[in-house]
Amino acid sequence: MAQADMAQAGTGNVRVKMGTVWDRTIEVLNGRTGMIASIAVLGILLPTVVRDGFVAFSSRANPVSMLVGVALTIVALVAMIWAQLAIVAIATDPAVDAASARRRGGARVLPALGITALLTIVALLLAVPPIVVLVQSGFDFVAAANGSSARMTPPSVGAASFTALYGLAYLLVLLWIGARLVLLNPVILNERLGVGAIRRSIQLTKGMTWRIIGVMILFLIVLMVATGAAQSVTGIVFRLVLGADSVATAAFLAGVAGSVVTTAFTALAAVFTAQLYVATREKHAVS
Repeated sequence: MAQADMAQAGTGNVRVKMGTVWDRTIEVLNGRTGMIASIAVLGILLPTVVRDGFVAFSSRANPVSMLVGVALTIVALVAMIWAQLAIVAIATDPAVDAASARRRGGARVLPALGITALLTIVALLLAVPPIVVLVQSGFDFVAAANGSSARMTPPSVGAASFTALYGLAYLLVLLWIGARLVLLNPVILNERLGVGAIRRSIQLTKGMTWRIIGVMILFLIVLMVATGAAQSVTGIVFRLVLGADSVATAAFLAGVAGSVVTTAFTALAAVFTAQLYVATREKHAVS
């Protein structure tokens, strides 16, 4: 019956319904909340709080502190990828328990990390052209970063126009690519692919790009509103309770509240993409 919900009769085409994927996501969350929450706290929330706490209260001018901050950032990234993979394991296979999910996630961390690094490098390289154009037009990035408007040379009209148009196109391309690669983690975990997971994710999401983009935009809007509200409200409360002399501490605690919200949404996204993967895999099996 569930598979029939995924199919749309008529021409023989099979269509994944986002509503059905969301219903399956809720079912997983209702039945396996404890396991998912424990992994999310361990792999996403805790490393993020430790990193943010160190950055907030350490000396940024100290080279050792900077190195430690970079190391904690890398650890937090690896832990987050592991947690997402483990949650995907829980969401895609009802027979998987917490210990098995942790092991499966750990076994696929390095391939997932490598693909993440590869895609990040490509994204950074694609962002270079407008920077080169602005530099050639005489724009001073150092002065802009320091807020020294008096020393800033405004870019030429042509350079500014190119940068604006390129930036818009860049964001649209990133959104499209993000939609087509949304199933990377489920593919890396369940099909044990490396770089080939990129092609497989693109194959599975064929014909679904705009619907996935719609879900992504809605998700990002809700995430930003929820995180902003949590940080704003808790920040005000902590400043009132701790006093004006504890601004840094209040800001850190407000950041923790925001991290809690972000962790919950990250876990939700992992479960949703896992169920989307199951649905698209069924679609391809039927078609």
